[in-house]
Amino acid sequence: MGSRHVRLHLPHHVGKGAAPLLVMFDGQNVFDDAPSFAGGWHLHKAVRKVATKKRLEPAVVGLDHGGVDRIHDLIPWASQRSHGNLNHVIDWMVGFLLPMLAQRYGLNPPIEKRIIGGSSLGGLAALYTHHRNPEAFGGVMAMSPSLWVGGERIFDTIASTSRPWTSRIYLDAGVHEARGSMLKSAARLSSLLASRGYQKDSLRFRADPKGHHSEKDWKRRAPAAIRFLLPAPKGRKT
Repeated sequence: MGSRHVRLHLPHHVGKGAAPLLVMFDGQNVFDDAPSFAGGWHLHKAVRKVATKKRLEPAVVGLDHGGVDRIHDLIPWASQRSHGNLNHVIDWMVGFLLPMLAQRYGLNPPIEKRIIGGSSLGGLAALYTHHRNPEAFGGVMAMSPSLWVGGERIFDTIASTSRPWTSRIYLDAGVHEARGSMLKSAARLSSLLASRGYQKDSLRFRADPKGHHSEKDWKRRAPAAIRFLLPAPKGRKT
């Protein structure tokens, strides 16, 4: 996959406890506006806002896409359109990135506090990564995932894969995306997950009535997604 730029936001309490870890595809869009396609998510600000005394601020990792190779890096199935390099990217994350973050920064939280996320193709990649390597990531932030890619093979992939023993999934789409087709596909995936035993505490599906396929909308929805994926301990105020 060649070299890849990684962006990292570390909370002030790193080294003092098991900080949650949020790894995001399309790292150019995760933080500031300058490198992004259409405005950054400013997740370094969002995670500070959702943090409380009981909900630790997560570290955020932005894994940059490969520019013109983005479509190849975020799709796992080879086709005329894509080389299907996502499996190589996942192997690199599991074999190098996660161990490096643990060794260098002490970022080695329990599985349920390791989240993989993204939007559009990144959302598809996050869903696939979780089901391929559930021992590496216990939660998914899938915003407006491109479920149609590869002939909707992600549905068969999930249906034929054992449900991860630790799994919490945030899934959304906007009413105004692709004339509603992305929302219909996301709703279908939500139903599939529910049929596999996911309930309100492990699956959150949001149909955004104002949502378009844009960085602005994903930025707006991100804080609620983080709160769901990294809940405060039960029985305690947040």
